[in-house]
Amino acid sequence: GLRMSEKPKLAMYWGSACGGCEISVLNIHEHILAVDEIFDIAFFPCIADFKVHHVESYDDGYIDVCLWNGAIRNSENEEMAHLLRKKSKVMVAFGSCAYEGCIPALSNLTSKEATFNTVYGENASLDNPEGVVPLTSVEVAEGTLTLPEFYHTVKSLDQVVDVDYYLPGCPPEPPQIWAVLQVVVAGLLEGAPLPPAGSVVGVTNVAVCEECERVKSEKCIEKFYRPYEIIPDPEQCLLEQGIMCMGLATNGGCGALCPQVGMGCRGCYGPLPGVEDQGAKMLSAVASVINAGEAGMEEHELEEKIQAVVDTIVDPAGTFYRFSMSHSLLRRAKVNGNGKGEA
Repeated sequence: GLRMSEKPKLAMYWGSACGGCEISVLNIHEHILAVDEIFDIAFFPCIADFKVHHVESYDDGYIDVCLWNGAIRNSENEEMAHLLRKKSKVMVAFGSCAYEGCIPALSNLTSKEATFNTVYGENASLDNPEGVVPLTSVEVAEGTLTLPEFYHTVKSLDQVVDVDYYLPGCPPEPPQIWAVLQVVVAGLLEGAPLPPAGSVVGVTNVAVCEECERVKSEKCIEKFYRPYEIIPDPEQCLLEQGIMCMGLATNGGCGALCPQVGMGCRGCYGPLPGVEDQGAKMLSAVASVINAGEAGMEEHELEEKIQAVVDTIVDPAGTFYRFSMSHSLLRRAKVNGNGKGEA
């Protein structure tokens, strides 16, 4: 086998995310032993005691592959992204948060100030009469304490540093993770061709619907249901039953896991090739299947009927842009005139 010094170096870092991506790597099961055999772990704070100064001491390009999960929510995330980009030959935006902003980027619908107010101010479980909020720097008897700066706008990884590959999913599915690692290893060790830079890997480039075995017929929707309101037919297309399913507008590769168990696709594998805004794509698809009104009806009455159907979609922004806000045409909402998109 390879001596330690000859093995490629693997890093994984956790930005603004929930931790599921780290666990998904461990879920490749026995393949984790192969990863350990092939790679030296250069940085993986979730599972081993690494420090930032270890990474700073590496030569530029020392890390062969860095799997970065998480969005860029604060200044520490951004600093680590620049550091790991400098030290890595291949940077992978690993999972939806790194790829498109995901759940953290839904805060782009509001402002930094409103977020702080919700968390530290008007919060029923909090006793903070003086309205204390985190500061980037504060003097105490022992010296100066610092915290990262909390940004107004959440960014995807590629809005901060150059990204070589994107592996979508919330989290990416273990078979896709292993397939991607195999491709990278073949390129590093055997000189096999790597995918073109900028590629979205681990996807099928056809809609989730193509992987879904549910029976599809004509879609004609009169009302949308939340999951708790209806027990879906186990065989029929969920969207046809009025259960919001983003499969029409979402890249396959997951195996349609959510629709298989009666939950509509949430869209975590990102847009199909050539689609710039996944939410807009799904909105247009939904608009085309709404069944409301009758022939000859007055236009204003028809609009009211259509609006009544649309109103049954409880959280449109969180539904259509749950994973893709940072990469959407919208990117962030204008809030109180402060929608310049600055950090």
